[in-house]
This record gives sequence, structure tokens and C-alpha cells, in this order.
Amino acid sequence: MNSFTGTTRLIRLALRRDRFVLAAWLLVLAGLLAMFTAMFVDSLPAQADVLRETRLMAGNAGFRMLSLASGASVGAYAMSRTWVTFALLAAVMSVLCVVRHTRQNEETGRAELLGAGVVGPAAGLTAAVVVALGANVALAPLLGLAMIVGGQPVAGSLAAGASIAAVGAAFTGVAALTSQLSRSARGATGLATAALAVAFLVSGVGNMLGGVDAGGTVAFSAWPSWLSPIGWGYEMRPFGGDHWWLLGLFAAFTGVLLATAGRLAVRRDLGAGALPERTGRAEASAALRGPFGLAWRLQRPAFLGWLVALAGFGLIFGSVSKSARTMGGSAREMYERTLGTGQMLDAWFTMLIVMGGIAVSIYVVQALLRMREEEARGRLEPILSSAVGRTRWVLSFVLTTALGGTVLLLVFATAVALTAGLALGDSSGLLLDLNAAALAELPAVLVIAGLVVALFAVLPRRAVPVAWVVLGVAVLLSPLFDLDVSQWLADASPFAHQKAPAQEIGMVAVVALLGAAATLVAAGLAWFRRRDLSAG
Repeated sequence: MNSFTGTTRLIRLALRRDRFVLAAWLLVLAGLLAMFTAMFVDSLPAQADVLRETRLMAGNAGFRMLSLASGASVGAYAMSRTWVTFALLAAVMSVLCVVRHTRQNEETGRAELLGAGVVGPAAGLTAAVVVALGANVALAPLLGLAMIVGGQPVAGSLAAGASIAAVGAAFTGVAALTSQLSRSARGATGLATAALAVAFLVSGVGNMLGGVDAGGTVAFSAWPSWLSPIGWGYEMRPFGGDHWWLLGLFAAFTGVLLATAGRLAVRRDLGAGALPERTGRAEASAALRGPFGLAWRLQRPAFLGWLVALAGFGLIFGSVSKSARTMGGSAREMYERTLGTGQMLDAWFTMLIVMGGIAVSIYVVQALLRMREEEARGRLEPILSSAVGRTRWVLSFVLTTALGGTVLLLVFATAVALTAGLALGDSSGLLLDLNAAALAELPAVLVIAGLVVALFAVLPRRAVPVAWVVLGVAVLLSPLFDLDVSQWLADASPFAHQKAPAQEIGMVAVVALLGAAATLVAAGLAWFRRRDLSAG
């Protein structure tokens, strides 16, 4: 027997387990891209429209954080508006798939049961990687087809699909490695997610530090982008050069990570991680005597990581606020159309607050999905067998997550206000205004939290992928992307209802969103009290 014995059978088992989840990921991503491509075709009927919007995306440093314009065509513009969202979702799909079939199998005892048969030590990891890479290989042509049916050139469409799938493949390698480093599925997912956040930040900073060509339609990134797989995906330039050779860089990066993960898988003990474990305290603190203290302890590592990240983002974005005062042309038109104001500085701060709300929503989804992990690992049953009821247990997660999200929003707004005040030479009232706007954005975040609670209660086995897809759709429909969609569809995003400080805080929207969040949480609690607990 060699290290890969039994791999084929484990691949079939993994495909059997994920046949609905992976199919949903692929079809939803392809369907969304087809919908948005058709929308851009309809909203940009003339070349002058494409040119105007492309110059807006290329010339604004804030927009370059999320995009890299590659020319004045509908396909290139569609990629500059949506590429990073699809790339991040492909990466999340890959991470969840790999961790599910490696570290999660070890935690639940499935790996030990399978290992009692004729299975090599590297077979489980290899099967997980093959399934995840296969999903990305299938994703590439599906995304390409989604743009082709929207009337876009075949070569650029296929390059677009390949660039997104390549990011997913790269984070297949990242997840394979983190699954060997950490001894828990949550730890492996957390490390991979942190790597994804760093990759996004590095590529975004590189894009912001870049420039624009003489025509104003092609943006160039600075050298930091080349340190990130997401930056490589931008540089493939779908519809703007189609640089296929960069797939070789993705392949080399992924290959090195997979080879390293394979060596660790063969050498380490089952259930152990390559990273040394920190010795715990001999006795638990008083805070862990109740469910609220336990919920906070489980969320604390992720919270601290997001705290540092959002403070850094806020300081960076606030420091470039001075340039917002002089924005004109298509940038001014876009802000006036989306936010209803000609005050460019207020419009800039509004977009930053929306961005902060979206970032905090990602933390909220991550923190609340821990409930599903606790249930699937069998750690919930002993808690509920004590004096802790189901309602109290769920509320411990909801309240600690809401409090953590509030702190993160305020820290982000404060960081923006500090460096913006230094850049503008006038910070009077800025700190108060931005913190008030951040609090007004909080109800949108709480709606996302309510959705996660409801999904956890109603669809426990599908809660993780569905929650991430729902958040991705809400982000795409937010003012941050300014998509030309029907008003009712735009209003479906909770992030579309506050535009402070560009406009007065809408108290009706605050009350309505808080009501929606409370209703979703209440519905989730009612359903969870009635259903049976579900294993992994």
C-alpha cells in the first residue's frame, strides 16, 4: 500500500457528499454572472457610455481598490465591476470544500474510520484537492459561457472564467496547507480566510498605488499586486489582453502549496496539526461558566483579526480623502446619481461607511456560522443537556456578534476620521459624523445576522454555502457597485437604505431594518426550538 491508495474511492465519496453543494455553487455563480453581464449590456448601449463609466472606474483610487479597468468595452467594464466578488466567492468555495473533506473528517472521526481500511495517509487530502480543483475546472467554462450568452467575445469570456477559477484553485492549495497546520476545521478555515483577506488587501493597495494610461481607460497596478494571487487574476486582463501565461504562475503557486501539504499529511499524526498547540490554562475563567462567555471566547480570535484589519483599512482610506474634494466628470455624475449629492467629500465618506458595513457583515457571517460548526461537531448536545436552553444559546451568539460588529464599525469609522482629518487639515465634527453614519449602517449588518440565524435554523446542512452566496448578492446590489437594476431589486440589499453622511440618516429605514433583523432572529429561534439537532 502506498500513500495514495484508496484515493479514487474517496473522490467518489466526496463527490457524493457534495453533489448538491458544489452544483449549487457553480450554477449560482454562473447565473449571477450571466445576469450582471446582461444588465451591463442593457445599461451601456453606446460606446460613449462605456467610455464614461470606464474612466470613472480607472481614475478613482478608491474604485481601484476593488477593480482594475482593462479597456473601454462592456466585457472589460463588467469584469472591473464584479470580478473581485466572484474571485472571492470562488476562493471561499474552494476553502470550504477542502476543509470539509480533510480536517472536518478528522474532527468527526470519519477519517479514522476510513483509515481502518485500505487507505493511504495522503489519500484523504488528495481526494479533497481533486474535488476542489475539479469544481474550479468546471467553473471556468461555465463563467465563460455566462458572458458569451450575454454577447461578449469568446476569448475574453473564457479568460474571465479562467481568471476567477484560477483564484479558486490557488486557495485550494492554501486550504490544503492550512488543513495540515491547524488541528481544527475552524482553525484551518480561519487561517485560509486570513490569507484571503491579506491577498485582497495587498492587491487592493497595489491597485490604489497604480496609475492610469493617457486615455483614462486602462488602470495599472503597482508592484504590491504581484505579491497576491488576486493581483495575478487582475493582471490576466480579460477583454484587455487575455494574458493566459499567468495561469502558469497560478499553477506553480498551487503546486508548491499542495506539495508542502502532502508532505505534512504523510508525516503528522491523525488529528494533530503541524503547528504546535498552545498549552491551555489549568482552570477555566469565570467568564466561561455561561453561554455568553463561551460564545465570546469562540469568536475572540476572529474578532481581533478583523479589528486590526479594519483599523488598517480605515487609516488607508482616510488618508486619501483629500482627493475626493476635486472629483469631477463621470465620478461626480456617479455619486450624484447613486447618493443624490454634489458634495464629493460626503459621498466619498458614505461609500467608505458602506464598505465598512460590508466588511463587518463578513465577520458576522463567519461568527454566526460557528453555531453550525458547534452543532455538527457534537459539542452542542452537552451544553443543551445542562441548564442552558436553545434560545439562550443562540442569543449568546447573536448578542456577542452584534456587539462585536458594532465595535468593528466604530473602529473603522474612527480610523477613517483620524487620517481624513489629518489629510484635510480640518477634523471638526468629522469623528462624530462618521461614527453616527457607522451606527446607522449597523441595522443592515444585523439583517445579515438575522438571515444567518434563520438559515442555520431552517437549512442547517446548507447554511454555510447559502449564507455566503446571499451575502455576495447583497454586496453586488449595494451602492458600492452601483449596478443598473430595478429599484425593487436594489432595495433587496440591506446596504441600500442608508446614505449618511451624504444624506440625513433615515430613521424609518433604521426602524424597518431593525424590525426585519428581529423578525428573522425570532423566526430562526422558533424553528430551531422545534427541529432535531443535525450532525455534520
